[in-house]
Amino acid sequence: MTSSATLPDPTPTVDRMIVLVGLMGAGKSCIGRRVAQRLSIPFVDADAEVETAAGCSVADIFAKYGEEAFRDGERRVIARLLDGPPAVLATGGGAFMDDETRKLILDGSISVWLRADLDTLLERTAGRSHRPLLNLGNPKETLSKLIDQRYPIYAEANLVVDTGSDSATVTCNRVIEALTNPHNLPAATAAS
Repeated sequence: MTSSATLPDPTPTVDRMIVLVGLMGAGKSCIGRRVAQRLSIPFVDADAEVETAAGCSVADIFAKYGEEAFRDGERRVIARLLDGPPAVLATGGGAFMDDETRKLILDGSISVWLRADLDTLLERTAGRSHRPLLNLGNPKETLSKLIDQRYPIYAEANLVVDTGSDSATVTCNRVIEALTNPHNLPAATAAS
């Protein structure tokens, strides 16, 4: 019998940024922190980086300057981060929808779509006022429309991991497992 001390470490190492994409409430920040910890690399939240660069909140950027200005700043911040050392990057729900940003992510990272169903997203976003797109009307209708619009584009990500109503630990394990399988990864990024 082989002792567990002699088994290879199932945790992958990566040579570039791991970018989490998905709708608000999919778990990008929560899962991202756990995946980063497991991989012993930093966690970065794109929205927080945009807020730091702009000197105001995402909601304020949307209110004062509009979504187009926010997406432009977001694209520049993500491009800068992708040029940095490997980390886990949680993007805003609309980042991957921008053609230029999506190309940057697909060309320079391992993209992981955290896919969740409508009920899970509603539960996770309920009562949170910092989500500008959900503050404009009926959250269920808004999320349903976003699912219809965005899921076909999110499907372009390198990996798809379902979050469902499972715990963050289970979802983190799914992401690690997907990253561990070299057949899932773009060329020149296979985990070692």
